[in-house]
Amino acid sequence: MTRVAAIDCGTNSIRLLIADRADGQLTDVTRLMEVVRLGQGVDRTGQFDPVALERTLQATRRYAELCREHEVEAVRFVATSATRDASNRDEFLGGVRSALGVDAEVISGAEEASLSFAGAVSILDEAAPGDRLVVDIGGGSTELVLGAGATPDASISLDMGCVRMTERHLHDDPPTDAQISSAVADVRAALDRAAAEVPMDRVGTIVGVAGSVTTVTAHALGLESYQRERINATRLPIAQVRAACAELLAMPRTQRAGLGFMHPGRVDVIGAGALIWSEVLARVAAEVCAAGGDLSEVLTSEHDILDGIALSVPAR
Repeated sequence: MTRVAAIDCGTNSIRLLIADRADGQLTDVTRLMEVVRLGQGVDRTGQFDPVALERTLQATRRYAELCREHEVEAVRFVATSATRDASNRDEFLGGVRSALGVDAEVISGAEEASLSFAGAVSILDEAAPGDRLVVDIGGGSTELVLGAGATPDASISLDMGCVRMTERHLHDDPPTDAQISSAVADVRAALDRAAAEVPMDRVGTIVGVAGSVTTVTAHALGLESYQRERINATRLPIAQVRAACAELLAMPRTQRAGLGFMHPGRVDVIGAGALIWSEVLARVAAEVCAAGGDLSEVLTSEHDILDGIALSVPAR
């Protein structure tokens, strides 16, 4: 058995998983998430904001202390969309190295997709119908990964995420019809590109992961608080999930903030995340239907890229 730590630093949040790994299985020791909004303004300026950078490095130092307390043997720190795009990323990478004693890995969209797939499908049994499509909606990017069994064979990383789409389009509270239409057009254009790379008509099981998806699921379930065990492995009709997406997009921020399951750091960006998820579900279901199939349900997984990172940590 090896005690490993996985850290996933995205555009909106930084997350830590400390787990005991044995025979390809993980047993959680602790799992944490902080919204640090590292990617704040990156889509517009091309670089990290100094305040956002310091927030993220403070969280990294806290995670490093937890790794020491729990006697972690090996650590992998992965950075994704915002760090790929930031011209001043060396300052961030140096801060991570100083805090943790390991190099942060700025992974490609393709590797991000593969790690997300590995984590998400860990909850599926062999009877899950057809090819699996894992959809990971982050702050700066969205990954679509398709495969049969445990191995992906087609994937794409799209520059659309809940933070990026909010900053580009959804400026009012709540957003105007014109702003929503502009965001929808942007997302649909990205999905046109995705359809050329990922054969959506093969999908038999669609799995959504990450905070936007799990928050929408909590709303669709009518939860009064965030209950990870209720959300994980939940199957819901696509129509029900899309209705929940529409409700969250239309809500003013004060109303979203009053929802018991809503993390404070998601209040201002969940509308964009819900819009992306709704459009992905509609597009994939339409592609399957056009091929003579039927896709009426969606599965939510609380296991995602963080689990994939933990499974991939090299033994030390």
